[in-house]
Amino acid sequence: MSELRPDITHGSGLRPDLAAIADMIRPGARVLDVGCGDGALLEHLVRGKGVDGRGIEISQSNVNACVARGLAVVQGDADSDLVDYPAQVFDAVILSQTIQATEKPRVVLEHLLRIGRRVAISLPNFGYWKVRCSLLVGGRMPRTKTLDYSWWNTPNIHLCTLADFVDLTRECGATIVEAHALNDNGRTATMNPDKLTRGAFGPNFFAQGGVFLIKKS
Repeated sequence: MSELRPDITHGSGLRPDLAAIADMIRPGARVLDVGCGDGALLEHLVRGKGVDGRGIEISQSNVNACVARGLAVVQGDADSDLVDYPAQVFDAVILSQTIQATEKPRVVLEHLLRIGRRVAISLPNFGYWKVRCSLLVGGRMPRTKTLDYSWWNTPNIHLCTLADFVDLTRECGATIVEAHALNDNGRTATMNPDKLTRGAFGPNFFAQGGVFLIKKS
């Protein structure tokens, strides 16, 4: 993969990271969407790709919204309920914009790698240049499109950079199959994860967030 290459603009109407994840899922796959929100991505996959889709979501109002869409979603918590799922029962497991809000990110990631043959994850990048500048110049916790909370009401309790996440995948014995940067213009760009952990600049500096497809090595 090149370090940073513009991808095709998505016409699905999904949030950019969800559109990138949707492209990673094979038609007809058995999928578990952890922290599926209101079910927009899961519905897209079920209707558009014919996947056998299931979801788990902590918010009851979001569960209700998913059920109203006709989706098989139950209320549950990624930190406590993934242990109940058997190993390798899903072709793909999805965790979008959620890992930084879990109590034990490494434990959650290990469960995802156990449950699914592939794991698709999106997350915000605390190494984004605007975040760094906000802390340096303003001396206050930053707010961006992907981190749009005040310090006292944010659900994000384990913020990390893209390089930090790559390090975690390796500690969990995982291999990165695909990696994409989320840019300011709402588009994704392919990136080389090996270059995230080297040098001061690159996607770890310029990307608002990242999308990764990983598997157990």
